[in-house]
Amino acid sequence: MRILKIQTLRGPNYWSIRRHKLIVMRLDLESLAETPSNEIPGFYEGLVEALPSLEGHYCSPGCRGGFLMRVREGTMMGHIVEHVALELQELAGMHVGFGRTRETATSGIYQVVIEYLNEEAGRYAGRAAVRLCQSIVDRGRYPKAELEQDIQDLKDFWRDASLGPSTEAIVKEAEKRGIPWISLAARYLIQLGYGVNQKRMQATMTNNTGILGVELACDKEATKRILDDNGVPVPRGTVINFLDDLEEAIEYVGGYPIVIKPLDGNHGRGITIDIRNWDDAESAYETARQVSRSIIIERYYVGRDHRVLVVNGKVVAVAERVPAHVVGDGRSTIADLIDETNKDPNRGEGHDKVLTKIELDRSSYQLLDRQGYTLDSVPPKGTMCYLRATANLSTGGSAIDRTDEIHPENVWLAQRVVKIIGLDIAGLDVVTTDISRPLRDVDGVIVEVNAAPGFRMHVAPSQGIPRNVAGAVIDMLFPNEKPSRVPILSVTGTNGKTTTTRLLAHIYKQTSKIVGYTTTDGTYIGDFLVEAGDNTGPQSAQVILQDPTVEVAVLESARGGILRSGLGFDAANVGVVLNVAADHLGIGDIDTIDQLANLKSVVAEAVFPDGYAVLNADDHRVAAMAEKTKANIAYFTMNPDSELVRKHIQKGGVAAVYENGYLSIVKGDWTHRIERSENIPLTMGGKAPFMIANALAASLAAFVQNVTIEQIRAGLRTFRASVSQTPGRMNLFNLGKYHALVDYAHNPASYEAVGSFVRNWSSGQRIGVVGGPGDRRDEDFVTLGKLAADIFDYIIVKEDDDTRGRPRGSASDLIIQGINQVKPNSRFESILDETQAINKALDMSPDGGLVVILPESVSRAIRLIKVRGVQEETQPQNANTTISDSQNGVAPSSVVNTLL
Repeated sequence: MRILKIQTLRGPNYWSIRRHKLIVMRLDLESLAETPSNEIPGFYEGLVEALPSLEGHYCSPGCRGGFLMRVREGTMMGHIVEHVALELQELAGMHVGFGRTRETATSGIYQVVIEYLNEEAGRYAGRAAVRLCQSIVDRGRYPKAELEQDIQDLKDFWRDASLGPSTEAIVKEAEKRGIPWISLAARYLIQLGYGVNQKRMQATMTNNTGILGVELACDKEATKRILDDNGVPVPRGTVINFLDDLEEAIEYVGGYPIVIKPLDGNHGRGITIDIRNWDDAESAYETARQVSRSIIIERYYVGRDHRVLVVNGKVVAVAERVPAHVVGDGRSTIADLIDETNKDPNRGEGHDKVLTKIELDRSSYQLLDRQGYTLDSVPPKGTMCYLRATANLSTGGSAIDRTDEIHPENVWLAQRVVKIIGLDIAGLDVVTTDISRPLRDVDGVIVEVNAAPGFRMHVAPSQGIPRNVAGAVIDMLFPNEKPSRVPILSVTGTNGKTTTTRLLAHIYKQTSKIVGYTTTDGTYIGDFLVEAGDNTGPQSAQVILQDPTVEVAVLESARGGILRSGLGFDAANVGVVLNVAADHLGIGDIDTIDQLANLKSVVAEAVFPDGYAVLNADDHRVAAMAEKTKANIAYFTMNPDSELVRKHIQKGGVAAVYENGYLSIVKGDWTHRIERSENIPLTMGGKAPFMIANALAASLAAFVQNVTIEQIRAGLRTFRASVSQTPGRMNLFNLGKYHALVDYAHNPASYEAVGSFVRNWSSGQRIGVVGGPGDRRDEDFVTLGKLAADIFDYIIVKEDDDTRGRPRGSASDLIIQGINQVKPNSRFESILDETQAINKALDMSPDGGLVVILPESVSRAIRLIKVRGVQEETQPQNANTTISDSQNGVAPSSVVNTLL
């Protein structure tokens, strides 16, 4: 078998709207293409020996063992690879279950789709599954050592990608509330929400966390002085920088017992507590010195270690932290007890589990010695043997929830302390013998105030009730259900996507909001270009959604981006599908128009239930998408007699209709006439029906998002099919004696659309410079030739500079073949070089003529036109016709009575 391609999907996609994280592997079965599993000697036995846990896969039989039943009876290898890849991830601790396998139009080549939690792990699992299956085919077995290495590698990927327990708790809470999140590229930043409503976090610090508060909390001695000045009970202590000052510092704090710790340490590193003699003090000083140049000397206070978590000025959780320890059973050595404790499945490396495995350091041996033990000692049954002096979970400690036990005065004190330091999220380390009594009554102290406190001890305590502390953080960041998102309007279709996207963004600008939008010619925010290029995929969408100034996102979503990576967002407020026609067929295993329609329906399906799918009622494939989406439906139509739209309106639906020369919104018993088509520059004086359809779609999408009719009208009147606003989309140039039109039409449907305008050109000869991308099917080029013969009086056939693997001259020959099939006596010539073809057409145009250029390079075509002295970009329209005041806004819907 051979893997031809692996793609990673990250959003709603062709295979699933709900499951965004999918690996798509294009797999050539080669010699196994015609061989089901039951015809491969020993394969079933080898697979069960390697992965007996496959017994848990139900598959199509719908019962335990169902998949292995299919293997025994005979199934194709692509299907088996799918299940193996999923099971390998399961064995590594990643719980995934979604998979699909489909044969492509090429016999023996399959698309194998598997769910993943971590991208690298998902891709690795796909490759490992192929290796495993091939090994069993070739040798009857997969070596155990290789399988163990595969699973370990997958575990490593999963561990390395872990967000950490605190961040993960916040992200899960955000997901539960429908708040999107993005992992940013630097400094482990997490973005919650989109655009202007986003918040950012790093661990448990937020964009609201003040730098002064963090700096103060990180300076433990300064924190203690501030708190002491405010009457807060803190340990008596001082800071030294030299060992020579240690003895004097001990005397200053009142003598032994003492604590020695680094000034700017964290996670318990370098801390030694309950020091009772000079030798131990010297040793502790050297330990702390490895972490910090400045060392804190404090009086040691007897009591239990507590962490009090304060979020947004309120105590939300309290935990007692117990240092790493083992409990004797009267038989086992301390070393054996540690090994047994570390076997607990809840203990892992670092922060990847609820608890951390116990590891010993020099301070551990010193602590054992003070208790009279060594690792070979056998503690009496029930005796607790401490292995760490500090109670950090990161060093193997455990936690007991005490939230319901803290005394009200201690709650007040903790909240006051955090306000004094100036943090939105803080963890207070409190030493007291009894947290249920006021600190002042039991000689308790606040030892430290921590910025970015860990949540693990609260969300998953060893004992007691887990506390939803992440909920308090989300409540703080998004109070009173404050929006976390910005409106997302997604636009797709075979033709008209870019124009509609730009027009919709322009209409939204009339609301004075900052609009971010992506198109085939660039990514824009407001009036400025962020990045030029064909930016219609998920990466460009992320640029818009990550920008903190964007208030509305209008995203062109092309087939290529959806196929390669899925949509760049989880759901939209409006999904617009303009049309579906033959284009790019045979590419990316999309071979039929119906398959293309299924791909583009992703945009309609990935809409919130309270959002709108804006669908073309005149395209039956698009209209049928209404059955797939859970969103509200809004139709647009060029046909005022549309039966589909009539029934939709009668049921209370909303639609955009072209009627009596007007673009109108129809809802219930009312028609909102927006504007006459001839007053809308984009429609070329009402002569470009496909542009009218684009304007209907954009107007309707804006209307269902509560943009007013007046704002929509203003947008339509001021948007032009110009180089500046829609480069390569019906750009008409006045060259004095004749006109030139540039449009990036490259498929049959777009040729038809341009033709609907060209046929309305009543003066002079109509010359066409035609071609198409080289990766289209032969029959597509023939169709382009047939259409060109029906549209133009004279045709110049050219080819793209990049033939995309097609032999030079082949595309031209096929177009000419199509021309001859329709009009054998047509006037045409072939000039393969695009620049020469354009210049020839411009040179030969008679007075009153129209040269239509359908180029590979829009910028080059426009440059060749402009050097000839363009008088202006023209908009043929009746400038004297305006919509009367009585027709502005709302009128009785009898004006479109055929719909009602």
